[in-house]
Amino acid sequence: MRMPIRRIAAGLALSWFVWSVLPTGARAEDAIEQAGVGVGVTVGNVLFLPLKAISASMGLINSSMALIFTGNADLAEQALNDTAAEPYYISPDLAKKAVGTRPELAGKN
Repeated sequence: MRMPIRRIAAGLALSWFVWSVLPTGARAEDAIEQAGVGVGVTVGNVLFLPLKAISASMGLINSSMALIFTGNADLAEQALNDTAAEPYYISPDLAKKAVGTRPELAGKN
């Protein structure tokens, strides 16, 4: 009954990998919340990124036209700053700021 060394080594490597990847004190609610945030941010960016690109390019065109036709650099700069300002993508922190604080999650962290 000799167990091959490769199986023992593979079992030890797999168990080390599983224990090193799993966070300590992980709860199912945390994993579900993180998955929900990931899905929400991804779907939000699928919609937001093309709209932001369109908005920024239209702002560039409008500010160029404002500079050409009026000669007013302040007006052109303001038109460009309004459309090309951050955020360029939705991050989890930005989404949390937009949602605000929820009392049921206040003690969590």
